[in-house]
Amino acid sequence: MAKSKEISVEQRLRALYDLQLIDSRIDEIRNVRGELPLEVSDLEDEVTGLKTRLEKLEDNLTSIDAQISDKKNLIEEAKTLIKKYSEQQQNVRNNREFNSLTKEVEYQELEIELAEKHIREFKAQIEQKKEVIEKTKEHTKERETHLKHKKGELDAILAETEKEEEALLKKSDDYKKKIEDRLVKAYNRIRTNVKNGLAVVPIERGASGGSYFTIPPQVQMEIASRKKIITDEHSGRILVDEALAEEQKEKMEKLFKKL
Repeated sequence: MAKSKEISVEQRLRALYDLQLIDSRIDEIRNVRGELPLEVSDLEDEVTGLKTRLEKLEDNLTSIDAQISDKKNLIEEAKTLIKKYSEQQQNVRNNREFNSLTKEVEYQELEIELAEKHIREFKAQIEQKKEVIEKTKEHTKERETHLKHKKGELDAILAETEKEEEALLKKSDDYKKKIEDRLVKAYNRIRTNVKNGLAVVPIERGASGGSYFTIPPQVQMEIASRKKIITDEHSGRILVDEALAEEQKEKMEKLFKKL
C-alpha cells in the first residue's frame, strides 16, 4: 500500500537519499564498534569455560584425595589383619593351618604394596593436576583482565554512540514511513546485496557513486530531470544527481549535529 501517493518523484528521491544518509551514519557507528561486541562475547564464553574447567580439576583433586584416604585405610586394615594372622600362627595345631595363615599374611602384604603403589600414582596425578590448575588460573586471570579491558572499550564507545544510534534508528523508521512500501522493500533489497550498504548513490564524474561504469549522457540528463527513479544497470543501485545529493547532505548534516 502506498503511503504518500501525492508526493513527486523528486520528493521520493530526496526521501530515499535522506534515508540512505541516515542508514549510512548508523553503519559508521556500528563500524566503529566493529567486532568488539562479538569479541567481548567470545571472551566471556572463554572465561566461563576456563572457570568450569578449574572447578572440574579441583573436584578431581578432591576425588583423588578421597581415593588416597581409602587406600590408607585399606593399608591400616591389612596391617591389622597381618598382626592378627601372625598371632594366630603361634597357636596353630598343624602345618596346614600355619601355611593357610602364611598365605593370608602374604596376600595382605601384597594388598599393602598395591595400595602404596596406587597412592604414589595418585600423588603424582595430584602434582600434575596442581600444575595444570596453576596454569589455568594464570590463563583465566589474563583472559579476565583482557575481557575487562575490552568491555571498557565497548562501554566507552556505547556511551558515546548509543544515544545517537537510537535517535538515528527512529529517524530511519520515520523516513521509511514517508516512502511507499514497494520502494522501501526495493531499497532494503539493494542495500543488502551491494557493497557498503549503499542502495542510493549520486552521479560522480559521470559514473554512479563507487562504480567505474560510466553513465551515458542521456541517462544522466534523465536522472537530473528527477522525473523517474532510475537504477544503475550494473549494480542495481538507485541513482540521484549530484546537486540533489549535495543539498540533502547539507540538510542531513544539520540534523545529525542536533542528535
